[in-house]
Amino acid sequence: MGSTYPYRLPAGPDAGSNATPARSDAAATGGQVDRSFPSRPETRVPLAVALAFLAGSADSIGFLEHSQLFMSFMSGNTTRFGVAASSFDWSGVTRFGSTIALFCFGAFAGTLVAAWAGRWRLSVLLGAQAVLLSIGNLLPEASDAFPLHAYPVVLALGMLNATLQDEAGRSLALTYVTGTVVRFGTGLANMVLHKPAPSFWLQAPLWAGLTLGAVAGGFIQKALGPDAFLVPAALSASLAVAGIILTVALPGSGYVSNERSAQPDAHPDAPATAR
Repeated sequence: MGSTYPYRLPAGPDAGSNATPARSDAAATGGQVDRSFPSRPETRVPLAVALAFLAGSADSIGFLEHSQLFMSFMSGNTTRFGVAASSFDWSGVTRFGSTIALFCFGAFAGTLVAAWAGRWRLSVLLGAQAVLLSIGNLLPEASDAFPLHAYPVVLALGMLNATLQDEAGRSLALTYVTGTVVRFGTGLANMVLHKPAPSFWLQAPLWAGLTLGAVAGGFIQKALGPDAFLVPAALSASLAVAGIILTVALPGSGYVSNERSAQPDAHPDAPATAR
């Protein structure tokens, strides 16, 4: 369905000194590579829902703590950026514009870190997110125009989107639900038309995870105030530890990685498509 990236980054714990064709790793390990997302639904689906919950809670906490600035909902920040620009509110323009740019950089950096980290991509990315969320909890309030105190959280949630990205660059919608709701609606229509989409089944759990996370984040912020970000940081750290355990205990298995896997949001019984 899609094709893998033709070359990978040279540096990192598991890479050589020069970029090599993507298939060489698979050939050396019988079709399995350590750079891919978990292909087994027993790992992939719970992890996806947990990450959606994490994103929802962090976004909700940030929205309440940082004067209604979204940490991961860039559609909302884009609308507010447009409103600020049309009102010549330059403080708002820099506030929302810098947040959007940093979130984009987080996704960019997360993808590069994942390629560099190889088999440790899950634990490295989740560990980095835990550190950034903790830093966001410690920084003092900055100016409205440049909310430096919010930037580590925004960067962490941008990186989160690369956590379950597969070898073909496809990923799950972990920090936003517009596409999820659209796919759920079109999936219902396709069921009526007797041609259900393979990804339809996962949309509701992802939406539920993000929504429950947002609700939980509101309660956490009311209970802990500025220390609320420590809760999603602890969740991310726990998932990082789980990633380390899986990588050590089941290296190269579908619970950790698999190049020849179905796309990230495919049905558990879907055949392999990423080549």
